[in-house]
Amino acid sequence: MRIVEIRETTESIASPMANAYIDFSKMTCSVVAVVTDVVRNGKPVIGYGFNSNGRYAAGGLLRERFLPRLREAKPDSLITDDGTNLDPFKIWSTMMQNEKPGGHGERSVAVGTVDMAVWDAVAKIEDRPLYRVLADRYRGGVADDKVWVYAAGGYYYPGKDDSKLQDEMRSYLDRGYKVVKMKIGAVPLAEDLRRIEAVLKIVGDGANLCVDVNGRFDIETAIAYGEAMKPYGLYWYEEAGDPLDYALQAELAKHYERPLATGENLFSHQDARNLVRYGGMRPDRDFLQYDCALSYGLVEYLRTLDAIQAEGWSPRRVVPHGGHQMSLNIAAGLHLGGNESYPDVFRPFCGFADNVRVENSYVGLPDAPGIGFETKSELFAVMRKLAE
Repeated sequence: MRIVEIRETTESIASPMANAYIDFSKMTCSVVAVVTDVVRNGKPVIGYGFNSNGRYAAGGLLRERFLPRLREAKPDSLITDDGTNLDPFKIWSTMMQNEKPGGHGERSVAVGTVDMAVWDAVAKIEDRPLYRVLADRYRGGVADDKVWVYAAGGYYYPGKDDSKLQDEMRSYLDRGYKVVKMKIGAVPLAEDLRRIEAVLKIVGDGANLCVDVNGRFDIETAIAYGEAMKPYGLYWYEEAGDPLDYALQAELAKHYERPLATGENLFSHQDARNLVRYGGMRPDRDFLQYDCALSYGLVEYLRTLDAIQAEGWSPRRVVPHGGHQMSLNIAAGLHLGGNESYPDVFRPFCGFADNVRVENSYVGLPDAPGIGFETKSELFAVMRKLAE
């Protein structure tokens, strides 16, 4: 039992779209393959991973720091004590050797990408879906058989008018989603309100619509938008200000009684805990959006879930950012509140298994070993290149 090789590459997910803060014209992501000497069904077990959208590929960090540490480690130091599988916790600790605390920036993306591939390999070695492995290890064997998802889109594109925005949202409803999300904050308030009202004509009720600012607003603008949007009764108002500005988030909560959501750009259990301690977040209505693929992976995510539960939060209030199959497995296996979904953007890294359909905003998981990347043909075609 050993890791034979770890391979990495950079893939483009470039697009002309934009949110309130950045465009995606040069967006990239890292893809990693962890090759083992274990054979299942006549083939070596290979675990795959990638980082979520919104953060660029971390190839430099992987090549210069984290992968060399794994290659230099004794093979036996990376496996379980009984020698039957890889040990994600030992592997994580090896990658994080000689790393000072704090500074949870791009290194968390690099580690999270490898961590995803390791857990994919772990579940494949057990020959079971990852969500079943997680349920057995951490939830007494009980997994959710389906996960609530919402369709994230509504980006700003050149030449995209209200009618095209409506067509996009209508297509999500046609595909089985009930709740959708759109971007706001890149245009004046009056224009965004017009866009919101255009979408409400399609989804029928504010409870079916989330809006996302991507951290653009100062406190005055955040409150002004909140006051203007109160009559709509939105599902949530997301990331109004900078992700580390807990004072802004806490002040906004005093003015906006409807649900708020944030957390996708916090990359450690310490920052996640600080948000619920000092950000004015309300465990009876608000949502936390931490993304394991950006925040040191599942090993750290387990610490994050423990940290927020110690502060009185249920995992059911966690709806991860990223729209990928790793978060879907975590949501089902660890009893989270749902998962983001990108039906159209960030291809081929968006979406779920080819044969899984969304029904009334719920999606099931394939009965496939590992995370299930092999069940998504467009994505696996990219991953398979690393194994060839």
